[in-house]
Amino acid sequence: MTTGRRGLQPRKQPRQARAELTRQRILTAAAHVFAEYGYAAGTTNRIAERARISIGSLYQYYPNKDAILAELLTRHLDAGGDAIRSRQDEEQPDSFEGIIRGFVRAVIENHLDDPQLLRVMMEHGPRSPELLEKVTRHERERVAYTQELLERHPEVRVEDTHVAARLVVSTVELVVHQLIAAPGSIDTTRLENELVAMLTRYVTAVPGGAGGAGGAERPRDEGRAPGGPGARPS
Repeated sequence: MTTGRRGLQPRKQPRQARAELTRQRILTAAAHVFAEYGYAAGTTNRIAERARISIGSLYQYYPNKDAILAELLTRHLDAGGDAIRSRQDEEQPDSFEGIIRGFVRAVIENHLDDPQLLRVMMEHGPRSPELLEKVTRHERERVAYTQELLERHPEVRVEDTHVAARLVVSTVELVVHQLIAAPGSIDTTRLENELVAMLTRYVTAVPGGAGGAGGAERPRDEGRAPGGPGARPS
């Protein structure tokens, strides 16, 4: 697979509406071809045929199918980022469970378009510096937002909010991506419910298991046992 920067860059940036429509046709056709035939058999000839353009016209826009897949992956990442930011800008539910459910649901919805294409992107997506930087930037934004949420929400009992925020973000992204892209369907409502329950229990459980069902809740920094996180050695 070509991973060099030049090999993944589109050759032509559309400046007219007609050219942009042609690029959209190429990307739409590629998504269908990759999902139907897989990456190895998803040739540029098949993509051009599905887009109803000549192979020469396709190469005016993209040098190879790696560049096409890179743009599909970029769009997938951007759509996911936009969906999460849109959720964050909305008025949030009072309960932590309601907030985390909105986050989980947005990630699931961004992965539902075509599980076959998602699998191709996961297995064959180019790892260019630009794409890796985009992934890192999205992750930093989500971790920062989640950490702020963990620090201010009254139901949260987890002590290390930075690590907890990274765990929450990574768990949602990786679990949803893996299970929806995996062969065999999964009920997304059940996936959402179980993922929300798991994460809610993790961040709202009192450290050390004290104050469980029916027990009194404690502020995050009270009752920390000697030798626990942050304790100084004697």
